[in-house]
Amino acid sequence: MRWIFHLDMDAFYASVEQRDDPEIRGKPVIVGGARRRGVVAAASYEVREFGVHSAMPMTQALRRCPHAVVLPPRIDQYAADSAKIMGVLAKYSPLVEPLSLDEAFLDMTGTRRLFGPPREVALAIKRDIAEATDGLTSSIGIAPNKFLAKLASDLDKPDGVTLIPHGEEASYIAPLPIRKIWGVGQKTAARMEELGFRTIADVAATDPEELVKLFGPNFGHHLHRLSHGSDDRPVIGDGKRKSVGSETTLSYDISGRRAIERILRERCETVARHLREKSLRARGVRVKLRYTETFALQSRQTSLAEPYDDSESLFAAARELLDSLELDEPIRLVGAAAFDLVHANEGQQLSLFAPRNEKASRLEHTLDEIRARFGDDAITRKPE
Repeated sequence: MRWIFHLDMDAFYASVEQRDDPEIRGKPVIVGGARRRGVVAAASYEVREFGVHSAMPMTQALRRCPHAVVLPPRIDQYAADSAKIMGVLAKYSPLVEPLSLDEAFLDMTGTRRLFGPPREVALAIKRDIAEATDGLTSSIGIAPNKFLAKLASDLDKPDGVTLIPHGEEASYIAPLPIRKIWGVGQKTAARMEELGFRTIADVAATDPEELVKLFGPNFGHHLHRLSHGSDDRPVIGDGKRKSVGSETTLSYDISGRRAIERILRERCETVARHLREKSLRARGVRVKLRYTETFALQSRQTSLAEPYDDSESLFAAARELLDSLELDEPIRLVGAAAFDLVHANEGQQLSLFAPRNEKASRLEHTLDEIRARFGDDAITRKPE
């Protein structure tokens, strides 16, 4: 049986601050920016009782809890604790896929004889993490796939373990609200509610063709699969994460799909150029966004039908991944990466036919030669 774990640290930033300063333990703590224009990056469970949550404007949070302790983020300290956490996870599985500093997937399939039943393993992981980090607590979701494991880790917080059994995937999630579907943010949920969707069962009962009409082919099929508890994405461990990436921290914040796509296209062009320089092709694409106000880092990835080394193919896949990310909040970093790499000759031998975008690949190889002779400014993309 396939068992996927999703580990999520409890109020990570705020919990680190409370651990390091005994005087604020048990008090309402907010980690975030300046009081006037800042946003809540993390909220302790004590302050959540007042209705404060991450991504809330600081002014609103302090109206709800005027006596809260407000602290600036200490990213270096959080990263140091994160390294300890990931070190613990690596002892239990070679397939650990970090999503951010405070959460990660583990593929625990086939490890029962080594460590015992899934729930017992989860409890052992939590104990080891608490010991390694001087008492930080975590919650773990256990399920047959990544979507359900991530959903489960949020159902019994803080310091909980939730297991969704095999064969009960669809029935288990049916009564949950649509906001529990991965990729359904606040604005998407509001639109879906206007259309009459309230629970995951409502989505599951809708014909997939109707979902495609309402939400487009990519997101429509995404909703159909997840509402039935289906998710075949693998956990990508560090050993398989050989990749070529390009990211940029922007000198000014951007938001909105058009602005993000413009930067993302540039990153894909850089990645594709590096692939061609190394005679590589990629069978997977990853997109990464870091939000300015919450410091949160979100990433999405997908596999490609064939290996590519041209920017158009990489960008087409990367653009689709944006459908499940929040694009209206201020963003300070945009990144793209190509993974699951093969040598260019090997890539061509994987199929009886040449890759569909072989023409685009040849064109970009030619452009590489022109730039090598006459400089990078010899040919530039026409502004869109």
